[in-house]
Amino acid sequence: MIAVVDYGGGNLGSLVSALGRRGAEFAVTSDPAAVLAAEAAILPGDGAFGATMAALRARGLDAAVRATIAAGRPFLGICVGMQLLYETSDEYGTHAGLGIFAGAVARFTRAPRVPHMGWNELELLRDHPFVRGLPAHSYAYFLHSYRAAVDPATTLAACEHGERFAAIVARDNVMATQFHPEKSQATGALLLDNFIALASAPAVGAAAAPPA
Repeated sequence: MIAVVDYGGGNLGSLVSALGRRGAEFAVTSDPAAVLAAEAAILPGDGAFGATMAALRARGLDAAVRATIAAGRPFLGICVGMQLLYETSDEYGTHAGLGIFAGAVARFTRAPRVPHMGWNELELLRDHPFVRGLPAHSYAYFLHSYRAAVDPATTLAACEHGERFAAIVARDNVMATQFHPEKSQATGALLLDNFIALASAPAVGAAAAPPA
């Protein structure tokens, strides 16, 4: 079973519908114990970094997310759910994230317009089971004003919007997309299928936080 983490914000409807169409076994939950008991977890995001992180902490869900990742269970972050995996963000002040990936999330500075909204092309950089079968030059649907820099250690796919940024990242059991797979048609369907398959497979190596 996949736990879809409900922290009290964000629009879960599109993701729930997409998982249902794919035949996934999942439950939407705000209970940390249910997240810990699941075989995999998804953290969707819709809103500001600091407010979302505070909502997770208030419910004990930040600890549940960390424990899920440490246990080696598949984890997927979406949009702000991806950004929270980094150390900090400068959205409305400086806020600490989960620190699973090294680096900071920052606002676009050279983009032709902000937010970055609509379809954009993905540049595949390296392989991982999460992107298996994804064609080169696939397109995905984005809606965001902040981005993480491309890091060769974790970036599976990059994107260009005035400046290059990380669109898909992964390390071991942790995967994330800056775009919304549930709104990205064939691209998103393939990625969700891959994640669902990983969720039913034996646990892989856990992704540790970067060294301080």
